[in-house]
Amino acid sequence: MTAPASRRLDGLVQALQRLPGIGVRSASRMAYHLLQHDREGALRLAQALQDAVAGVRHCALCHTFAEEEVCPTCADPTREAAQLCVVETPADQAALERTGAYQGRYFVLMGRLSPLDGIGPEHIGVRALLQRLQTPPPVREVILATSFTAEGEATAHVIAQLARPLGLTVTRLARGVPVGSELEFVDLGTIAHALADRR
Repeated sequence: MTAPASRRLDGLVQALQRLPGIGVRSASRMAYHLLQHDREGALRLAQALQDAVAGVRHCALCHTFAEEEVCPTCADPTREAAQLCVVETPADQAALERTGAYQGRYFVLMGRLSPLDGIGPEHIGVRALLQRLQTPPPVREVILATSFTAEGEATAHVIAQLARPLGLTVTRLARGVPVGSELEFVDLGTIAHALADRR
């Protein structure tokens, strides 16, 4: 019979394994570290998780994470309402915001199409996106900022096919050589796309 302490430790390891990219060994290291060296940190982590789960929801307009019904970005009257940048996840939106280069509004899909996994348009918020495109304030340009994987490309294609008949301009993030990189070390697919999308 497993001792209670061992059962609890196993439960902690299994809970940590739910994080992306964390296998059993990494989860075990984290669990042992927290219990042996940082119990105060473990309690703070547990409290922060509880607070976030209880107090963070999806924005009613763009579906990103927010503490209020409408997130600060959607509530900001200085943002360009005619531009709507479509991203896959709140993390993607946060990455774009950190650049400081975009001053429009967002729509977060909460995923991307993956027919092999049974994830279709109805699972990622495409219907809600279409409703958003047809409600005030009017949107003139839809910027597709999905990932450049096969699933991300398929998602962008489906959204473009649905948005263009509404009379909207549909654009896609450019692909190209990363800033600061040397061509000899860039993969061939990236170089090919950079040539095709040159300006």
